[in-house]
Amino acid sequence: MSCQQSPVTPGMKAVVVGVGSTGMAAAELLHALGADVRIVDRSAEKVSPAFREVIDRFGFETAFGDHSAEQFAGAELVVPSPGVPVLKLAPYLPETARVMAETELAWHCVQHIPVLSVTGTNGKTTTVRLCAKMLEDAGKKVFLGGNIGTPLSRFVLEGGEADVLVLELSSFQLQTCSALRPKVGVLTNITVDHLDYHKDMDEYTDAKMRMFARQTFEDKAIFGPGLEDLPYRYDVKAEIWFFDDSARFPEALLKGRHNRLNMEAAFLACSVFGVTVESATATLREFTADEHTLETVGSAKGVIFVNDTKATTVDAVRAALETFETPILLLAGGVYKGGDLTTLRELIGTKCKAVGLYGGSREKFEQAWGGCAPISYDSTMEEAARRLMGVAAEGDVMLLAPATSSFDQYANYKARGEDFRRIQALLAGE
Repeated sequence: MSCQQSPVTPGMKAVVVGVGSTGMAAAELLHALGADVRIVDRSAEKVSPAFREVIDRFGFETAFGDHSAEQFAGAELVVPSPGVPVLKLAPYLPETARVMAETELAWHCVQHIPVLSVTGTNGKTTTVRLCAKMLEDAGKKVFLGGNIGTPLSRFVLEGGEADVLVLELSSFQLQTCSALRPKVGVLTNITVDHLDYHKDMDEYTDAKMRMFARQTFEDKAIFGPGLEDLPYRYDVKAEIWFFDDSARFPEALLKGRHNRLNMEAAFLACSVFGVTVESATATLREFTADEHTLETVGSAKGVIFVNDTKATTVDAVRAALETFETPILLLAGGVYKGGDLTTLRELIGTKCKAVGLYGGSREKFEQAWGGCAPISYDSTMEEAARRLMGVAAEGDVMLLAPATSSFDQYANYKARGEDFRRIQALLAGE
């Protein structure tokens, strides 16, 4: 495998932090580039059989347990998986160690392919999926990955070919990117999020804006509403475009203001690669919502069940509530990540017939929403949903929009969404 701009020198000591799919792809790519690879994680039990086979095949060194200086001894390059806070690793890293996101590691090998990248607190997954579909429908060969689906390192390892790399990038990934240069970069929005990971909002915003740091006047930087000052505050060198709510695509299946914003952002980004309004319109006549994003999973006793498990922020919950005109039975709860829940009081009061809390953060929700709608609490989502069914009527919407991360009771947001799907099927069969 060739990599003309490899950041790895033969024999370089590289440490991969994390044993998920991203860590495995990064480890394999580092090995292919000639690095001496060590795998570290807090728990050996999280290593999948597939990753174990890779470790054994290539003879990777491993070091499990609480992070320590010994785990990173001699490290020249450290590649943390998304979700591993760099600040928590910093005390253990050698002063000369370079920290690099897996996406950037892989990008060094495919710089000849233009990148369309999207970041933001909300809407980035829908937007990158829209971008990929618009480009494909216009005849482009597309790789879609990054924070969604396949790590870019896997694309490199498999010798992938594409006309455009469409990448969803999280603040976690961008925080350790310093060279990545997208031809088109989109920032959908920035609201309070991940303050369980980032030191403060300034650090979170700094991470998002790193996506534009290496762009030049030949590139495009696209920003959503309310972000008009950011490109000038961060001295963005690319050509700057802004987007807002638009009625450009009235035939689209996607509904709600948040989706009109996503569609407009995607179209502007894809127009750089030759996508026309007519072509985008044809795409949007058939494009449906992402799984786990305002996904109708079925009904029970005339109540429509809508899975928006990816609504982990205050703004995402606001967008979900604004989508429906019928009474809402809202399921919320989990690990609170920050944000002002009180800003939803008016919507909760006007849109929600009742709120069913479950799992973690009960006190935060009760303090923020107490008195604006009937609120109940149960330890599990199933118990909370059953209680809400007691006040439900035909035509109501049972909405899972938790406003939190899932890690109190679930492995990830997908597992939470699948449990919601299970609950719907269970209630429909009773």
